[in-house]
Amino acid sequence: MRSEERLTTEQYQPYVDAFTPDEFDPETWADVAARAGMKYAVLTAKHHDGLCLYDSALTDYTTMHNGFGRDVVAEFLSAFRARGIKVGLYYSLLDWHHPDYPAYGDMFHPQRDDPAWQGHQPQFDRYLTYMHSQVEELCTNYGQLDLLWFDFSYDQMRSESWRAEELVSMVRRLQPDVLIDNRLETSADGFGSIVTPTPSAWSGDFVSPEQLIPSEGIVNHAGDPVPWEACVTLNNHWGYVPDDQDYKSARMIVRKLVETVSKGGNLLLNVGPDPRGVVPAGSVVVLEEVGRWIADNGASLYGAGSAEFAKPDWGYYTCSGDTVFAHIFEPPIGPVALTGIDPARIRSMSLVRDGSVVELAESWLTEAYPNTAFVSFGEIAAFTYPLPDDIDTVIAIRLEPLPPAS
Repeated sequence: MRSEERLTTEQYQPYVDAFTPDEFDPETWADVAARAGMKYAVLTAKHHDGLCLYDSALTDYTTMHNGFGRDVVAEFLSAFRARGIKVGLYYSLLDWHHPDYPAYGDMFHPQRDDPAWQGHQPQFDRYLTYMHSQVEELCTNYGQLDLLWFDFSYDQMRSESWRAEELVSMVRRLQPDVLIDNRLETSADGFGSIVTPTPSAWSGDFVSPEQLIPSEGIVNHAGDPVPWEACVTLNNHWGYVPDDQDYKSARMIVRKLVETVSKGGNLLLNVGPDPRGVVPAGSVVVLEEVGRWIADNGASLYGAGSAEFAKPDWGYYTCSGDTVFAHIFEPPIGPVALTGIDPARIRSMSLVRDGSVVELAESWLTEAYPNTAFVSFGEIAAFTYPLPDDIDTVIAIRLEPLPPAS
């Protein structure tokens, strides 16, 4: 909002003062996340406006000093860790409140085209020292972090503009097991050097496509898979917008989660609490339904990834160990062809949601395709039956391993 409306610090201050979410309850947030089946969660510790949701010794521009008086980060981390959910923090490399962040002529700063700021001469190294010190606070004062999400590089503000090697070295020293995204640098393809033969020290641990699912899994220049995570919003905005009721359906979220896993990625789903700190009811409805589906079918996603088989017409395959999971979205005419799977390799098949056995469908209809396994959801293979689960019917298929290549 501040960037789009070109608000000055003084014009923005009433919004900062009003940010006192009296119904903020991290325990409720964590309960919603757990019921939705989330295994990790990331909280915005500081966004581009510079307001810190934690107790920073480096500035009074925090929720500890704006009238709210609470360390949101500390409370969030405690609640989510208590439920076994891994935790991460988002930290903006941009800071429009800091006097030494470039303003006039910048691509995004609210005062980028304000003539009053034309003579502004920031001491950017002083800002970088501040920024590095804030990251050090987060890495030192809040226990083990599982993920650190930097956002974002642009224009000339990238890589060593942030003293990125120094920053990452400090983070790795203080949090040796943390995962870092790839947004300390930028490139035309959005991947950065993580996909090149010689990744930089600041290339990060995973690629972070935003508001889309890539058409294929992300690979490096040698064709090897690269870890990636798609970050998408539950409606159409990252923050709370009361008029935005265009929530993605649970059906869509489940299917996009399956698609993401089938391509070797993770899905980071944004939830924007309202000004009082409450997760909107529209979000909760979707997350609860997603969680019910995951409670029955999570084995096909948790710890799973791409399968050896090409994408079938009716949905996706995921794989974990010797088990391939067929995620069937579209009901077929007659039996379902498990494209690419030789029936001779099948040890067993069952519905993931309840363990009920699924048998091969064999009839004169399928004899013309001897190397393709077929299944039916009724007694007669030639008949067309509704899918047991309209969102996504998942069959676990245990396979014999392929013989070693001669």
